Amino acid sequence: MSASSSPKNPKRVTITDVARHAGVSTAAVSKVMRNAYGVSPAMQERVRTAIAELGYRPHAAARGMRGRTYTIGVLLDNVRNAFFADILDGIRDALKESEYTVLIGAAGFSADEQSRTVRSMVDRQMDGLILIAPGTPRSEVLATAAATPTVVIGHHDTSDAHDSVVDADDLGAGLVVDHLVSLGHEDIALVSAAGSKTGRWQRPPEIVLTDGYLQAMDRHGLRHRARVHHAAYSDDGGHAAGLALLSDAQRPTAILTGADVAALGVYRAADDLGLSVPHDVSLVGYNNTAIASLAPVQLTSVDQAGHAMGETAARMLIERVEGRRDRAMRTTMTPQLVVRRSTAAPQGS
Repeated sequence: MSASSSPKNPKRVTITDVARHAGVSTAAVSKVMRNAYGVSPAMQERVRTAIAELGYRPHAAARGMRGRTYTIGVLLDNVRNAFFADILDGIRDALKESEYTVLIGAAGFSADEQSRTVRSMVDRQMDGLILIAPGTPRSEVLATAAATPTVVIGHHDTSDAHDSVVDADDLGAGLVVDHLVSLGHEDIALVSAAGSKTGRWQRPPEIVLTDGYLQAMDRHGLRHRARVHHAAYSDDGGHAAGLALLSDAQRPTAILTGADVAALGVYRAADDLGLSVPHDVSLVGYNNTAIASLAPVQLTSVDQAGHAMGETAARMLIERVEGRRDRAMRTTMTPQLVVRRSTAAPQGS
């Protein structure tokens, strides 16, 4: 094809073209694109119709030069934890009508790797960060949040520097212990990630969960039987914990894990040892992920509204990106126990 017969590149549609087509100001178009609060549904519809009719696509490089990249970074440790999928779905749904793109950093359990991932997100000028139970030192998160709008999911430590979305983990643990005691269990073990109060976070979710478990065992006069086994919230972590607990001469009759993914590992350990759930050991997870309701599993679990946590975190973050700095916000989810077939009365009761 000759140069004279090749089609000319069409002129790129600009935000001014969209504003003119919709009969509104460019500021109004910008607000709709940013999913800013206070924009009426009618305005949303007019602008989005104009965007669709003109085929407008914001120029990412130009937006970056104006000081915004319209990208949100989400830090998590393990893509195999199905609870994180619930949170990510909530984040996505909260942002689907906006121009923001979510980029995920799966950094693993290492604090150094997580720190490196957070720094990489900051270096790429992401507009805001959502950190899911970060293992990075608190001082580093606070320094990051001072420069980049940040929401922390999971940790109960508060700060003016960032917003927080948490579950009432102590209440959730109490619901489990109350349920198991009502079935006749007294020897109840907890599998929890190893939380440290020194040098980093004072109240990560695993610490609050453990505190709630111990308080509930004490309330039922069972503190002397309390047993906490530390393991990573993964299938392998749960499997190792299950083998240790279920091979013990004083085998617990019930086990609570701080994550459904770890409970699946305990399931596997019980099978390896020739034990069955719930006949030989009752088992309870945490997060109430989709896998907990599968017919072969039917895992009793604590629902902490992962989708709602993600939605809330995303909305908080956009408020911070849009300029809210006068106060930090904190939202606490109320856990609910979902009872399924993995819990039953202990043998001989």
